[in-house]
Amino acid sequence: MAEQTDVPKPTTAEVALLRVLWDLGPSTVGAVVDEVHKRRPGRQKAMGYTTALKFFQIMTDKGLVRRDDSHRAHVYRPAPGAEEHPMQRRLITDLIERAFGGSMRDFMMQALASSKASTKEMTEIRKLLSASKKKA
Repeated sequence: MAEQTDVPKPTTAEVALLRVLWDLGPSTVGAVVDEVHKRRPGRQKAMGYTTALKFFQIMTDKGLVRRDDSHRAHVYRPAPGAEEHPMQRRLITDLIERAFGGSMRDFMMQALASSKASTKEMTEIRKLLSASKKKA
């Protein structure tokens, strides 16, 4: 069952901006846009400053980010409940419910079949499965 929270689900574009905030920490719109451009070199439709600013205004209204306007350039940070791991868990739980009818097995099978996991990742997955098995 999906985890209950007052923080709304972000759109794909909002998740991309949150991902940058999670990695950089509290940041200005300009710093986030610069990082988006670094992560997507050569893309024709890179996000511009005004587009990112509008997204941050919407995300602030939705309660996904908090804005510190005590400085000339506003600084944004994820709002409580929109931190990296809780938000990722919530999105995964929602995906499993909607796309896989709540089946963790089907989700894992598709995840492992759709992209190649590194040896290190597979070792970590095995450790998590082992720990999960011990809890059950």
